[in-house]
Amino acid sequence: MFEVLDPTPGTAPPAGRLAPRLDTLEGKTIGFISNGKEGTKGFFKHLDQILREEYGVASVVSRTKSNYSAPADPHIVAEIKGWDAVVSGLGD
Repeated sequence: MFEVLDPTPGTAPPAGRLAPRLDTLEGKTIGFISNGKEGTKGFFKHLDQILREEYGVASVVSRTKSNYSAPADPHIVAEIKGWDAVVSGLGD
């Protein structure tokens, strides 16, 4: 006989609000946050090129978390306020 454990928390965290959609990406600053695994490098490089060439993004900021399994570092979270949009990537 064995016991199956449910790893989910008993209560759900409070629901957040979605950020408003951008009308355009043209002239915007987009931030990439990588979990630091190898798979994000090529993906973000390709996405950077597409965003600049096809959507007129002004700049792309790339940051990598110090620990792939933890939330983004406080200095990265503080920097997000200066970006218009964020792409968070997992390299698994």
